[in-house]
Amino acid sequence: MKFSLKQSVIALGMTACLSTTALAEDGPQRVVSIGGAVTEIVFALGEEDRLVARDTTSNHPEEAAALPDVGYIRALSAEGVLSVNPDHIISESGAGPLETIELLREASVPIVEVNNGFTREDISEKIKMVADTLGVSDKGAELAAKVDAEIAAAVARVDTSIRPKVIFILSTAGGRVMAAGENTSADAIIALSGGQNALSGFEGFKPVTDEAIVTSGAEVILMMDRGGDHSASLEKLREHQSLKLTPAAQSGAVVRMDGMLLLGFSVRTGEAVSRLAAALEGVQG
Repeated sequence: MKFSLKQSVIALGMTACLSTTALAEDGPQRVVSIGGAVTEIVFALGEEDRLVARDTTSNHPEEAAALPDVGYIRALSAEGVLSVNPDHIISESGAGPLETIELLREASVPIVEVNNGFTREDISEKIKMVADTLGVSDKGAELAAKVDAEIAAAVARVDTSIRPKVIFILSTAGGRVMAAGENTSADAIIALSGGQNALSGFEGFKPVTDEAIVTSGAEVILMMDRGGDHSASLEKLREHQSLKLTPAAQSGAVVRMDGMLLLGFSVRTGEAVSRLAAALEGVQG
């Protein structure tokens, strides 16, 4: 008899539930973490032994790379996730596709979603939620307080007298600039680090017009440090029809940082603020 994908997934889920029932009272013991922020928190809590898999964005700490990779956070396969026999899934919000999340829920494996907020309070909430799910609330409260103090100290050291205009570029693939508007992780980290987003009037990460780039007056270009089609050398930025007209490209003021450190809003955000603030001061000095 042939089984449909849905029937196969449900069967996998039932197997997972049956094999882990005895451990339920001790808290989740076979956890799949979806989202780099979640994975970093689990490691920071010292509970990494519970992880049986992680998603592709979970690249820190280095030890996370040894875990099975169930795919990109927004392109997950239900069968792939369930193949590692999890008794819990802890995910950042926005994981998908929707069909996969629905199949995972139908397979009766608990899914806990943590928020993707960009404030100090949001980060504390993420940490506590992950800790509560793992049954280590005391550890969560301690870690949340430590991380919040680190962020507060980093922000206090920021030189707010400079306030350079920063354009965060997600991609320049095909010559189209995909940049960060308001209500984004990039917008938030720029503000915390003493800069101001050179682009406004729209939310999210979107393609922007040449006119918007030229009139932005961007003094610094901020990008993730990565390769492939999403990367761009200073030479390429200076050749771009609109970016070449910005003060940032003309002066070579380009800052590149690890994407998860920069945009993760997790346990390393204090470090991200310190490093970006120093970089902004350096290119403006």
